[in-house]
Amino acid sequence: MKPANFFYAALAIAMLAAVLSGCQRREAGPAEEAGRKIDEVTQQANAELKQAGTELKQAGAELKDAAHEAGKELKEAAAITRDKINDATETAGQKLEKAGEKMQESAREAKQEAKK
Repeated sequence: MKPANFFYAALAIAMLAAVLSGCQRREAGPAEEAGRKIDEVTQQANAELKQAGTELKQAGAELKDAAHEAGKELKEAAAITRDKINDATETAGQKLEKAGEKMQESAREAKQEAKK
């Protein structure tokens, strides 16, 4: 091996050793540790917000279904009430008609009694 090649090989090994020694894992400083904690809290808050959003959507859908069901029940109750009012009105009309006929009959009888 030529001395120049040996020199370049040694130089390459030295540079590789220097680069690799710079890649050692160091202890995190206070700023790095605070940054990690902020990241963790942010991720946890994000997950909780997503969960709350999902629950809110579900509650909205349930509320919509409940409102729809209540609307149907109110329509049914209104129809029943309308039918009962119509029946009561018809019955009252029939009774008034009978009372009017009785009044007319009584008036005829009174008229006939007065002629005698």
